[in-house]
Formats: sequence, C-alpha cells, structure tokens
Amino acid sequence: MFKDKIVVITGASSGIGAEIAKQLAEKGAIPILTARSLEKLQKVSTKLSGAHEIFQLDVTSTEQVFKVMNQIVQKYGKIDILINNAGFGIFDRFVDASIEDIEEMMNVNYMGMVRCTKAVLPIMLKQKNGHIINIASVAGKLATAKASGYSASKFAVIGFSNGLRHELNGTGVYVSTLNPGPIDTPFFDRADPSGHYVKQVKWLMLSPEKVAKEVLKMMIDKKHEKTIPSLANIGVKLYHLFPKTFDKWIAKQMNRK
Repeated sequence: MFKDKIVVITGASSGIGAEIAKQLAEKGAIPILTARSLEKLQKVSTKLSGAHEIFQLDVTSTEQVFKVMNQIVQKYGKIDILINNAGFGIFDRFVDASIEDIEEMMNVNYMGMVRCTKAVLPIMLKQKNGHIINIASVAGKLATAKASGYSASKFAVIGFSNGLRHELNGTGVYVSTLNPGPIDTPFFDRADPSGHYVKQVKWLMLSPEKVAKEVLKMMIDKKHEKTIPSLANIGVKLYHLFPKTFDKWIAKQMNRK
C-alpha cells in the first residue's frame, strides 16, 4: 500500500507532521517533508529511515507553494498523497485577540491548505488518482470560548473539504478530513503559553503517534472524515443534537482556559 508512494506533508518539522513522516518512511513510502524552518526539517530528517526529502516551504506564499510542488513533480513524476497539516492556534478572548493573529491563523490554517491543494490537484486529476488529507480539528466541529479565530479557520477547512469532495466524485481523487482533539505537541507552546488549557485537557490529549496512525489508516480506507478520540466524537454528536444544553456547559468549562 505505501511502497514508493510520494507523500507531501506540510508542517512536517515537528509534532504529528514529523511523526507521520517517520511512520511512512518505515513502511516504504517516500515522505516529502515541508515546513518554514529548514533547520528543524534537517533535525527531523536525521531521525528518518528510508528514502525521503525535505523542502523549505511557507504555505502563506502562493508563489513558493507552486514552485515547490512543481519541483517535487519534476523529480518524482507524481504526487500520490498530500497531507495538509501546517497550522497553529492562539487561544484568547475575541475582545482581546489581535486582528493580525486572526488573519494569520486563517492564512496558514485555511488558505495554506487551499494553496497547496490548488497546486497539487491538477497533477492528481491528470494521474486520475490521488488523496488529499486535511488535518482539521475537533475545534472545526465544535467551537469553544477563547478559540473563535482558531475554530473559524478549522470550520473553513472542513467546509472546503466537504465541497471539494463532492466536486471530485468519480475522478479517482479522494478528500479526507481528520479532526483530532488536543494533541501533546509544541502546538500549545504558542496556543496556550499559560498552560491553563493544557491542564484541563491533559487527560484527553492524544499522542502524535496515535494521530499519525489514524492518518495512515485513512490513506488505506479513504474514509471521508473521522473525529478522534471517540469521546470527542460523541461530544460533537451530542452537541449537534442538544445545542442549547451543551452551549451552557461548554461555555462554563471552556471559559476556564
């Protein structure tokens, strides 16, 4: 399944992006790691077994995205899978949040995914096969206090993915969305420097290894969407069934961030 597959991963310099690359390399795929920090990519590269490659890439630059994706295709002749993983969050009350931070989250989390997909999709359509996996978030299914800007960017990822999936029906190109809950990664160094939120959700946190395994499983079964962990998935479903009740409870809990 994975042997010699060319898998482009954004945001691969740490966290789940780096772990996905590790697991893919172990299974014989050829992960192409991209991120803004070349130094961090090089450190991840030294820990990988098997064939792989790194490219410095800022997903907020349309020109750079198209240039790098074209370089990959010129070298390998194809792109089998694109994993849009680049993203970050800042947790703050909207009244205190800066417009610049909100714009940056939308530019990286949503528009970064749009740029990479726009660059890769024509290649996959020409191949008549391919798989685009977008790493969204539980926050894209269930918005909470102090995460309005971040949630909005992830809601956009899910909405885009659903619409594109319908457009690509019958083309051989698949679109999947993984919505993980909180993950034990450097994400929270910027999202929650106070550590208050992490203390509340530590018991629910996923390991990067667990999330990466779910991504690899998604490559095999091509499931449209999955929310993890199962407890978060149940919570999302209950919220949509009983929004008024859950709004009161969630507001009380999440305002403690």
